[in-house]
Amino acid sequence: MVGNQRPKSRSYKKLRTIEPLHTGGPVAITSDGSNIITCVSGEALFTDIKRSRLLCRFSSDDQSITSLCLTPDASHLVTFTDASSLRLFKIPKTFTGQHVPPSRVTARPHDAPVHVCAVDPTSTYLASGSADGVVKVWELSTGHVTHVFKGHGGVVSALKFNFPRNESLVQHERVAQLITASVDTKIRVFDLTATLRNDQGALRPIVVLEGHDSVPRGLDVTPDGKWLVSGGRDAVVLIWDMTFSGATLGQSKSKSKDLVTNLTPVKTIPVLERVEAVGFVHCDRSGSATTVDQCLFTAGEKGIVKIWDWKGALLRHLGTSWEQEQEEQRQVLEAMYVPTLEAVLSVHADQNIFIHSVASGKLTQQLIGFNDEIVDAAFLSPTICPSNASASNDCDSYIALATNSSLIRLYSTLGSSVQLLPGHSDIVLSLDRSASGRSFASGSKDNSARIWAPSKSSAASTQWSCVALCEGHAGSVGAVAMSRTLRDNDTRLQFLLTGSQDRTIKMWDLSDVPLKCGSQQVLKCRSLMTFKAHEMDINSLDVAPTDQLLASGSQDRTANIYEILYHPSSGARPPSGEIKLLGTCKGHKRGVWSVKFGRTERILATGSGDKTIKLWNLQDFTCVKTFEGHANSVLRVDFINDGTQLVSSGSDGLVKLWSTKEEECTTTLDNHEDKVWALAVSTDERVIVSAAADSVVTFWGDCTEEYEQEREAKRVEQVLKEQDFVNYIALQDYRRAIELALSLQQPGRLFSLFRDIRSSVKHSSTTKGSVTGDLAVDEVLRSLSGQDLAQLLQYVRDWNSNAKTSGVAQSVLYAMVKLRPIEDIVSAFGGESLEALSSEISPRKQAGGRTAFKDLVDSLIPYTQRHFSRLERLVQESFVLDYILSEMDGEIFEGDGHLVADASMIHANEGER
Repeated sequence: MVGNQRPKSRSYKKLRTIEPLHTGGPVAITSDGSNIITCVSGEALFTDIKRSRLLCRFSSDDQSITSLCLTPDASHLVTFTDASSLRLFKIPKTFTGQHVPPSRVTARPHDAPVHVCAVDPTSTYLASGSADGVVKVWELSTGHVTHVFKGHGGVVSALKFNFPRNESLVQHERVAQLITASVDTKIRVFDLTATLRNDQGALRPIVVLEGHDSVPRGLDVTPDGKWLVSGGRDAVVLIWDMTFSGATLGQSKSKSKDLVTNLTPVKTIPVLERVEAVGFVHCDRSGSATTVDQCLFTAGEKGIVKIWDWKGALLRHLGTSWEQEQEEQRQVLEAMYVPTLEAVLSVHADQNIFIHSVASGKLTQQLIGFNDEIVDAAFLSPTICPSNASASNDCDSYIALATNSSLIRLYSTLGSSVQLLPGHSDIVLSLDRSASGRSFASGSKDNSARIWAPSKSSAASTQWSCVALCEGHAGSVGAVAMSRTLRDNDTRLQFLLTGSQDRTIKMWDLSDVPLKCGSQQVLKCRSLMTFKAHEMDINSLDVAPTDQLLASGSQDRTANIYEILYHPSSGARPPSGEIKLLGTCKGHKRGVWSVKFGRTERILATGSGDKTIKLWNLQDFTCVKTFEGHANSVLRVDFINDGTQLVSSGSDGLVKLWSTKEEECTTTLDNHEDKVWALAVSTDERVIVSAAADSVVTFWGDCTEEYEQEREAKRVEQVLKEQDFVNYIALQDYRRAIELALSLQQPGRLFSLFRDIRSSVKHSSTTKGSVTGDLAVDEVLRSLSGQDLAQLLQYVRDWNSNAKTSGVAQSVLYAMVKLRPIEDIVSAFGGESLEALSSEISPRKQAGGRTAFKDLVDSLIPYTQRHFSRLERLVQESFVLDYILSEMDGEIFEGDGHLVADASMIHANEGER
């Protein structure tokens, strides 16, 4: 077992992140339905819908976007911000997730915030309506204002261009209209071509439609321009005949000043809800209003899209009906029809975006805009994972998230599919998966727990639904733990344990809960026992791998260990179960947020608000090890690598990996800006998922083996290069030796090489005409690239700072200055000009604008001056020595001739004697 153990996971890399897609604001979709534009914190995101991939970002300088629109040809994006600015962006041709700057910015396009805007079908004109009741029409190519329409009785609530195209007419006469709606409940139609004819009152509406009792929020016209539909917050939809004089294609405009302004709608449809969006659904693709198949859609406060026929009959609902108390959170804020997809896109108040097919009524695409604060996560598998989990692609193919919502989010780890699971009536607080990973349990603030099971076995299209309900707690269910084993050949669940704010633990029998969701009703589970566990809220529960022990962590700073006694039903005997307290783990100074049993050993890990992780011996319930390193509360903890390592997350936004043997942190993973409440480890322990209160989900992949292979390959390459260096030195191939030493970044070997060359100058036959003592070395220094030249000069600077190595440094520096033009040396450090280097610069520029080459020169000069001063002192001291020697007894130190004369004189004196 030990021989097959994987190496310790010290290296992790970010595999994937799930970030906020839409936090509120306007939404736009391309005409082909492939890409969508959403708003996140002052930025507009351009996203591929099918692959859920961010294509690019459009920045608005951290100003909230109040309105945006996309041209029909998807060439430009227009945004208005609360700082009263108009920004025009050009959609790039290639996408790398880049930030796209605006091509044009118009300051103060209106005197009040702009809440609605629209682009005409030809992508030529832009209309914008502000809160002061002014509507402006802009020419997109130049940014010039072509029309200014005033007179609206308050905030402009809706805009729609009417550029009808009727190919049946022989003489094609241009009609261009702008339809507006405002809070004065009136709908106005303006003729954009009247200014070209110099008509009197060209900036006044040609007709005013009155029929709503509240603000109209949606406008739409048929492609032939004959019919107009409007919907408002008065819960009615009105259909208007646009064939009045001068309003449609091919009719005379000579009598436009005599138009009747009190037209009545031809059809009133009561929809019994506040309407936020309305539009025609062109079922037959021709758009003719005379066809029987022509219908329309409405969306509003009830959170669903409704399809109506011309007679006012409700044909179908698109979406799920919500409870009355949840309608405010689910209401539709914006909706639009996508003809290419034959579907309706709806944007809801909880930042979720749905695309429903009109023909089938089914949900074809779902985008979760904002997960808010993520509090728990669990891996799910549509099929039972084999013992070798890595051999199955279906294993851990989904991740379930509990967020600050009553809806459970399910993300596919293999693709981009997303699901929302309704069922709870309040925020979901906790999740836990079953032993097989197919079913999971959830605990909520609605004082209940639910069991969820898949309805299909295919991993690509698995749908989970609620199959069982556990009700009985008097407080929020903040912790759930399912049994870790299955019985009857993995076909039946056993039990569920829940911990609540009522400080009790309940055991529920799950033996009758199905593992697959069918058409059966939700089963109500029976509670087997209730145990008063702690004096404060229960934060965490965990069941041992053998289903024999239970651990609970509480705000009372303790963790309790219980024995689980569960007896399944047998014949006529009903199932029974209870837990018995075995011991209490005391030692934390703050509340215990997480408890986790080891997978192979009888050991328990706890994470606490006192910033520590403790390991407990389950024999005597004593603390055996304490891990410190988090800067704030430890919120989640888990074992990996057969208990040799721990992974933890905390309120400091960090995920840490610990070695249980050395009691030290081996890796810190940082990709969050808030508390990391959720931590999940895959079955094969190769992937760690962390999710935080910043709405970001991060997938971390174990890449230790990859890094070890890369490190081994680099080590082998290093050994081979070092052997080549030794061989080049032996062959006196200094050129290749210097180049290799520079590539290896080994200044010690390079110094030894230059020192040996310098010492062997007298014995070399290649010193004639050489600056360094070897012609090959001269050629290398003369042909060094800019990067290698800069690197060698930095080595020279380091050698020059030491008196023992300064001789080699000065000789190399002299050779480089002698062999290379000064321009080459300067350009190697970033290309500063000689004038800039030689000119006198101000102290302010010296403090903040120093260049790399000037820094090098400034560091070489003082040490070089010190070395020359030292040599001058040595020369001066040598003259003193010569003077002393010359003043001593000179006869002893004179030449050989003097010594001989002295000897002859001595012999002569002796002869006289």
